[in-house]
Amino acid sequence: MSPTLDRDGEYAVLTLDRPQALNALSFAILQQIDAHLDTLTQWDVRGLIVVGAGPKAFCAGADINELMARDLRAQHEGAALGQRVFQRIADLHVPSVAVIHGFAFGGGLELALACTFRVGTERAKLGLPEVKLGLIPGYGGTQRLPRLVGEGRALEIIMSGRTVLADEAERIGLLNQVVRAEASPVDPIASGKAFLAPMLQHGLLALSFARQAVQRGMQTSLDQGLRIERDLSTLAYRTADADEGMRAFSEKRQAVFKDA
Repeated sequence: MSPTLDRDGEYAVLTLDRPQALNALSFAILQQIDAHLDTLTQWDVRGLIVVGAGPKAFCAGADINELMARDLRAQHEGAALGQRVFQRIADLHVPSVAVIHGFAFGGGLELALACTFRVGTERAKLGLPEVKLGLIPGYGGTQRLPRLVGEGRALEIIMSGRTVLADEAERIGLLNQVVRAEASPVDPIASGKAFLAPMLQHGLLALSFARQAVQRGMQTSLDQGLRIERDLSTLAYRTADADEGMRAFSEKRQAVFKDA
């Protein structure tokens, strides 16, 4: 089946809907996600939740059968497609969270790494096992993982190809949160909403500027990062939301942000 994109109040929900193949990513599915992102940019939603259908996997990675017997040009183009689509998720104007229930391997973890945040259930199992196939990650894993958990730890995970369980993933910062089941099974969409909801009380412009300051600053020197922060904080100050926020603070009331 194809991935689906649905609206759920102020959220968009992207579901990888191929449970019979553990939601593995084919090139056609990457193109369909790309088309869904075109749609998403036209919606007035305030957050994106990415989930996998079925009880076993968020996404088990690339479709290995599709990778076999490809020439080098086709392989290069496939990697470029995956990187481009996942970068679009990273660059979205709204925050995103991948809710990982079960396996998130290879391209599946790379998709989750492109999201702003990652939430996992206790059954989450994460990894970049490409070396076991004589390959390396090609959709951003070698670049995003070390920026998230540090170079040494990222190299150990990538070069061993091992599986990282939920508690370790949370401890090293690969997961922002582990959602633990109590009386009933975890609802991935509800978990994603619960994680994003406190942030979405604030204006989208301030959230976007804050995210840009951190992410762009991580890729440069401290001095340049401070310049980026200075410029973006000045832009934030010029917004109507900043006027509303400061006025609401002065008047001891709840701010009503308009994302403007």
